[in-house]
Amino acid sequence: MTFSRFVAIGDSQTEGMCDGDDAAGYRGWADRLAEHLAADYPDLQYANLAIRGKNTRKTRDEQLERAIALEPDLVAAPLGMNDVIGRTDFAALHADLTYIYGRLAETGATVVISTFPDVARTIPFGRRIEDRLLWLNSAMHGFAEKHENFVLVDLYTAPALIDLRSWSRDRLHASPSGHERFAAGAAYALGLPGSTPDWGYPLVPDGHPNPLIRTLRDASWLVEFFTPWFIRKVRGRSLGDGRSPKRPELTPVIPPGVAAD
Repeated sequence: MTFSRFVAIGDSQTEGMCDGDDAAGYRGWADRLAEHLAADYPDLQYANLAIRGKNTRKTRDEQLERAIALEPDLVAAPLGMNDVIGRTDFAALHADLTYIYGRLAETGATVVISTFPDVARTIPFGRRIEDRLLWLNSAMHGFAEKHENFVLVDLYTAPALIDLRSWSRDRLHASPSGHERFAAGAAYALGLPGSTPDWGYPLVPDGHPNPLIRTLRDASWLVEFFTPWFIRKVRGRSLGDGRSPKRPELTPVIPPGVAAD
C-alpha cells in the first residue's frame, strides 16, 4: 500500500487545535501523520480542510465534495464528536455519517476513522454524554466493518488518552502529546514502517493526584471553558465561523527539521 495524496476533513481535532496557535499555526495529529507518511513517501501531497467547530452536517456540506475533488488515495475523517457534545439527533447524525462514509468508500481511497476517548474520565460533565459517546463509537466500529478500505483507530481503549497530560487545559482538544499519540495510533492502524502497538500505553505516573486539587481544577474548567462554549452554542455561534481551511490545496509535506529548497 502506497500513498501520494492525503486529505483530512473534520473539526478542531483534525485542524490541530492546541498543538500550536493562531500566530505560529496549528500542527495536530493529521499533520503529524502526514509527516510520518512523507518519510516513506517523499512525493506525498497533503491537504487539510478541517475547521474548528464544524459538526458532521457542516463537514458533509462544506468539506466532503471538495475533498473528493482532490482525488485522494488516503483520507482522514474521524467525525461526530461535536455532534455528541452538542446533542445532535442520533438519526440525523447516523444519516450524515452514512452518506459521508459511503461517498468516501466509493473513491477507493483508504479512509482513517476513529472511536473517541472516554471523556467521562477527563471532563466534568462527561458522564452526561457517555451514552452518546458509546453510541458513536459503536457506529464507528460498524462503518469500519462495512467498508473494507476503512481503517479504525481505537482511541477509546487507549489508557494514555484518559490521562489529562494528553489534553490541553480546555480538556476538549488534545495536547501536543495527545495529538502525537493519535498520529501514532493512525500510523500503526495503517501498518506504516516504524509504527508500534505501544502508542496508547499509559503514561509514566507523575505521583498520586490530590482529589481536592482535581475538584478545584474541574470548577475552574467549568468557568473558563465550558461557560463560554455554552454561550456560543445558545447564540448559534462557532469558533470556526468565517474561517477558511489552513491547508486548502494539496501541497508537498516537509518533515520537521528539513529545510525547504
